Amino acid sequence: MKKNLLFAALAASTLLTGLASCSDDDNNGNGGNQIDNTNVVNDDAGALSLVNGVYSHWQPLSSSFSFIIELNSNKLISFEGEEGEPGPVNSRFEQQPTTWYQVKIFNHLFLGIVQANEAITTVTNSYNAGKVTKNGYDAAVGKARFLRGLAYLKLVQLWGEVPVFTEEGGSKTERQSIDAVFNQIVSDLTSAESLLKDYNGDPRVPSKQAAQGILARAYLVWGDNPLSQSEVAAIAETQTDPAFTTTPSRLEKAVEYANKVIASGLLALDADYNKLWGREYESNKRGTNEHLFTIAHDGDEYDAQGNHQTHCSWTFPFQNGENGSGYNENHTEVADDDLYDEWNAEYPNDKRLAETYFTSIVNPEDHLTYHYYSPIYTPVNGKGVDQSYEDSENLEITHNSVDRIEIRYAEVLLTKAEALVQLGRNSEAAEPFNQLRKRAGIETVSAPTFDQIKREWDYEFTYEQFSALNSYRWKDLISSVKKVANYKHFADDWKSKLTYTAPQEAFFTKIHNHLRAKYNNVRGKHYRQPIPTGLSGESLGIEQNPGY
Repeated sequence: MKKNLLFAALAASTLLTGLASCSDDDNNGNGGNQIDNTNVVNDDAGALSLVNGVYSHWQPLSSSFSFIIELNSNKLISFEGEEGEPGPVNSRFEQQPTTWYQVKIFNHLFLGIVQANEAITTVTNSYNAGKVTKNGYDAAVGKARFLRGLAYLKLVQLWGEVPVFTEEGGSKTERQSIDAVFNQIVSDLTSAESLLKDYNGDPRVPSKQAAQGILARAYLVWGDNPLSQSEVAAIAETQTDPAFTTTPSRLEKAVEYANKVIASGLLALDADYNKLWGREYESNKRGTNEHLFTIAHDGDEYDAQGNHQTHCSWTFPFQNGENGSGYNENHTEVADDDLYDEWNAEYPNDKRLAETYFTSIVNPEDHLTYHYYSPIYTPVNGKGVDQSYEDSENLEITHNSVDRIEIRYAEVLLTKAEALVQLGRNSEAAEPFNQLRKRAGIETVSAPTFDQIKREWDYEFTYEQFSALNSYRWKDLISSVKKVANYKHFADDWKSKLTYTAPQEAFFTKIHNHLRAKYNNVRGKHYRQPIPTGLSGESLGIEQNPGY
């Protein structure tokens, strides 16, 4: 999880050296678009191969997103190394411009944008030169614009106003307005929608429906009026959440694009929620068509970086918990028992609960049951433990080969339901909302409330990299994080409630300290991440976010 990456595609300095040469004026004054043998590819396969290089910047981020989006919430803490390491720093809301996960994600998303821009220009030149067919152009440019639009969406959600630059120009240091960034996102994704083919059952390949699903997400985020720089500055040093407001016209677009995916009839919920995660279930191997778009992983030895979700959630398999021979701390830990307890008290028969929080696991090697609940341990993030093949609980943390799900059909349904509820059309929201609840085996409702919608995001998507992003949308980041004050190990007298061994006491002391730090440190500035340095520690020349 540290800086052990090979940046094969682009040097770190690429971000700051201006736009790619294809957008600079050449000696003939043709704006850099003169076609020669150096900026074309010779066939459709070459065009797709060029665009596929963009994935080298997405693969290292699969688990890294959790180290911001989930740690910057009430749900997860990190014991990845010493307390000064980037995981614990994010867990305690102490991130800075030099914190590695912020540096890594910000730079790789922009490097991917640079590479997408170059690919779009090169493939367009090749098409104009007759070297690439219309089908090849559509597939390659559609994929490039899909990935670029998705990258800008991640950037605006985490950092707010960011620079916008495409193959047509733009500044890499001048921040653009929230609306300008979203206009680029919509432009890219609607273009991708028109160019890409229908979903064919392979979620590794961007499709028309994947573009529509991400558009539904983008319009929901935009419809909830992301905070501007000045609005964040006004609350940066306070523990006060801003007011929640919406723009109904954008919410209507979220419903429109969700309906396009639904109406295609190509996607469906997997009947078995527990079969959505794991190497043997990835990339629609079950043929159930719920995975809409995924980032492919073949493991550390084969791609830019394997998906470390299993490794980070389950760092020390069966060394912890009852019957464990040691007491080691996973890189990411469920914040406290209460997250499991509250859900279990409300819906004990919810089929999603047992997959989300493991409180006991049978080791397939020694056949002993290991319990994870205080005073022994906290529950384990079940979605990060692959149980899809024989002995996978022990093996997958070294393979790191599970694909990361970026969007699945369940999100499309819940996005539609939430947008409808925000529009005051609660009874219309019942149908998509209840599809999720029927699969989970819990009660349905005739008209979901906004509070029920919010809770459903937790039921369905906990630890799937939505927590902080949803709090940004709902303007409840501070109030949601401060829920940790009610957790079992938050109060100073937590040791008096149970009997702990010395290793257990050391573990739960860290839990206590992280919960306290979350409560004390969270501020309005955390509605944004700090603008980081470059990959080599250099300044990127971009105006810093308030409070950092």
